[in-house]
Amino acid sequence: MNAASTDRWLVACLCAAWCRTCDDYRPVFDALAREFGPQARFVWVDIEDDEAVMSGVDVDDFPTLLIAHDDTMKFFGPVLPHLGTAQRLIQAAMHDELAVLDDAQLNGLAARVRALAHR
Repeated sequence: MNAASTDRWLVACLCAAWCRTCDDYRPVFDALAREFGPQARFVWVDIEDDEAVMSGVDVDDFPTLLIAHDDTMKFFGPVLPHLGTAQRLIQAAMHDELAVLDDAQLNGLAARVRALAHR
């Protein structure tokens, strides 16, 4: 799989440095990146360090996982730090088993996170 196809799927974890649950989630996220890395770009986003990326998007709970295919948002919500749950969620998204999220607040978020990963 080439880099262009890897860039089509995006899995991002939106966290904050002060969040202890996010600290617990980091090794899980890293394991997911190793497992699904050939299929997706994985990005860890500290929402306070990268405020501009968020551009008005509110994150209610941490960690929040974002899964998108190109600019189509497939999942955006809080997750527990459990590897199996996240694996099933990513697989469901990649097998087109999740509905497309149609939320104007999320428009452009995947592209901004993807750009963050390329800087």
